[in-house]
Amino acid sequence: MKLTKIDHIFFDLDHTLWDFDRNSILAFQMMFDKFEIEIDIHQFLKVYQPINLHYWKLYREEKVTKKELRRGRLIEAFAGFDKQFSIETIDALSEDYINFLPLNNYLIEGTLELLNYLQPKYKLHIITNGFREVQNTKLINAKIAQYFTTVTNSEDVGVKKPNPIIFEHAIKISGANIDNSLMIGDNYEADILGAESLGIRAICFNYHKEQIPADKLQVSSLNEIKKYI
Repeated sequence: MKLTKIDHIFFDLDHTLWDFDRNSILAFQMMFDKFEIEIDIHQFLKVYQPINLHYWKLYREEKVTKKELRRGRLIEAFAGFDKQFSIETIDALSEDYINFLPLNNYLIEGTLELLNYLQPKYKLHIITNGFREVQNTKLINAKIAQYFTTVTNSEDVGVKKPNPIIFEHAIKISGANIDNSLMIGDNYEADILGAESLGIRAICFNYHKEQIPADKLQVSSLNEIKKYI
C-alpha cells in the first residue's frame, strides 16, 4: 500500500535515524573512564535504560524538569549498584555525558540509503524532544544535517511530543499542511499518536519491538519504509 499525496516527511531523530543506544554506550564509557567508575558498562546500561525511558516519559508529560531528568536517571541507576555521589558530582557526570554524546555518531542501519532515496522526492524535516544543545550537533557531526529543510526542537517550541502544538509548529515553519505530511518515528506515544492526533499520517519504526495496534502502519527496518512512499 503506497501512501499518496505526500510532499513533506517529518522524522524523529534518536532511535529513528541516530543510533542513540550505540552512541550512548560510548559516551558512558568515556564518562566512566574520566571519573574512574568501576562498573561494567553493560550491566550498568541494563539498569539505566529502563530508568531513562521512564524519566523521558515523565519529561514528555511535564512531570519532571530537564534538570530532574538528568539527575534522577543517574542517581537511581547508580543506586542499583549501591553507589552514591554528591549532587555536584552527579551534575558533572550528567554534563560530561551530554557533551560526550554527540562525539559518537553512528546511524541506524539504512539511514543514509533511506535519506538518499527520499530527498529527491520530498522535503525532509526533524521533530525532536531531545535537548537543544545536542540535537543540532548530532545532525552536523553525523553528516545528515543537509538532508533536512527544518528542525523543530521541543525546547524551542515550549512543548514536547505528543503535544499537537509541536506538530502544528513544525507544519507551519515547513510550509507543509496536514494532508501532505507524514511522520516517521520510533515512539508510538510521542511520534505516532502525537502526529495522528492532528490528522497527520504516520509510520512507526518499531525499533523497540513493542506491541502496538495491528492497524497501525509499522516497519521493523528503515529499508521497509520504501515500500510505502
